[in-house]
Amino acid sequence: MHSQYHNPHRQHGTSLLEVVVTIAVLSFGLFGLNGLTARLQVAEIETYQRAQALMLLKDMASRIATNRYAASSYVTSSPLGSGTTCASTDASSTRQQLDASQWCAALQGAAETASGSRVGALVSGRGCVEALGSNEYMVTVVWQGLTPVSAPPSSVGCGQGLYDGGTACTADLCRRALTTVVRIAPLT
Repeated sequence: MHSQYHNPHRQHGTSLLEVVVTIAVLSFGLFGLNGLTARLQVAEIETYQRAQALMLLKDMASRIATNRYAASSYVTSSPLGSGTTCASTDASSTRQQLDASQWCAALQGAAETASGSRVGALVSGRGCVEALGSNEYMVTVVWQGLTPVSAPPSSVGCGQGLYDGGTACTADLCRRALTTVVRIAPLT
């Protein structure tokens, strides 16, 4: 006669096998979550850098628009910011010289300091102002991205070739750029 009761001795190790499979699935899930977290951190830093660049871009554009009669004096011959010494100003400095010096310092992170070092900046932030002709000026802010993506258009010359450090960052693939055009209407 067959017993209606289950024989526990027939399934040795089944529970242990289930635990091992569960641990394996859980570990793969945690590795995936770790990778996702790392990518999210990079995306967050890139977004923060872009927001900072946008503020600096708008800052110089508004300075040029405000000082419209001397707009041509804002044109830079080389990038301001990272890797440069900002011009010192005094009481005899023009408004443009003061604006350029303050923008240069902002590009270098003067807005926030820690232990005497400027830390409130873009990574290798630089800025340029170019004359496009007929009262039009292109303001550009460039910075070092964390990962390579497509390079900015060749028409954006600010900082070109200055962001090729590292094996992954060649051909300006780590250079990020924002530009805006400031148009000065003649008022007569």
